[in-house]
Parts: sequence; structure tokens; C-alpha cells
Amino acid sequence: MADAVRPTRADLEAAGGRSIPDVLAPNLDVVFVGINPGLWSGAVGHHFARPGNRFWKALHGAGFTERVLSPFDDGSLLERGLGVTNLVNRTTAGAAELSDDELRDGARRLAERLAPLRPRIVAVLGIGAYRKGFGRPRAGLGAQDEHLGDARLWVLPNPSGLNAHYQLDALVERFRALRAADREDRG
Repeated sequence: MADAVRPTRADLEAAGGRSIPDVLAPNLDVVFVGINPGLWSGAVGHHFARPGNRFWKALHGAGFTERVLSPFDDGSLLERGLGVTNLVNRTTAGAAELSDDELRDGARRLAERLAPLRPRIVAVLGIGAYRKGFGRPRAGLGAQDEHLGDARLWVLPNPSGLNAHYQLDALVERFRALRAADREDRG
């Protein structure tokens, strides 16, 4: 790829179906779970990379990070006790390209992948994907009654710029609630 920051149209077209590496380690405080990587993320190999995605701003606004990180800083999340993965690790132009079966299989694989790592909280970023993947059609945002292994399970809005239901301030507020629960858990 010619430009590591701004992929070309050819880079984006070639990124379909790729996967990107998880940012995971044992005993993290919070693991954020995207629905699946977009083409931009697939082209550059980093999470939440498309300009307009509000994940990094919401993370900072909620106090998880001391500054707004770049997608190219995603590996530095580990030193902050944070991780990132996806329900489905196949890049697409949009999450609507994923089948319900892929989401259900992704939720099952997520549980298997995270079980030995024992994170304290798992936060799924996308209510629709959570409802389909986890078979909880009436689930709401926030803390869930169920756990994923030993981890508390949360649902946050999808931070994609395409999610018009949540502006940045509303996203930050939801991420802040998770941050408060994380701090309360740790005492």
C-alpha cells in the first residue's frame, strides 16, 4: 500500500475479506468488540481506522485514554489494560454484509477466544450485532444480566460515523458509564 494513512481506491478494493490482528492479552480490564473491520481497517491493518469513526474520540472523552489515540496506536491499548477484537474478523464495506449465522458463530468464537484471557469486562460495540449474535433480541445498551465466561458483558453503540443514532456526545456518555463501572469494579 502506497500510503499507510490514506489507502487508495485499489487498496480498499483489495481489502475485502481480510482480517486484522486482535489487540489482546491476559487479564485486561476491558475488551472492546467491534462488529467487523471495515475496508479501511483491512487496508491499513488497524482497528477503527476509517476517518469519521468515533471510537478513539469516545475512548478519550470517557477517560480511558489521556489523549485521542490514532488507529495506528491500537497496540498501545494493552498498556492501559484495554483490548480490541471483532465478532467477525472479515473485512466488508459494511456490517450489513454479515449474515446472522456469521454473527452467531462470531459470538461463540469470541467466548472461546476470550475465556483463557479472562478479561474483566467485554463491551460489544453495536446493539443490533449483539442482539443477533448472542440471541438476545430484546437486549438494551449498557450492562447485561449475562456474562461472557467470567467477564461482565456490556453493550455500547456502534461508533461508526454511519451510526446517525448516536452523536459523539451521546457515545462519550455511554463509554463514560462503562468507565465508571470499570473503576468501581477495581475499587
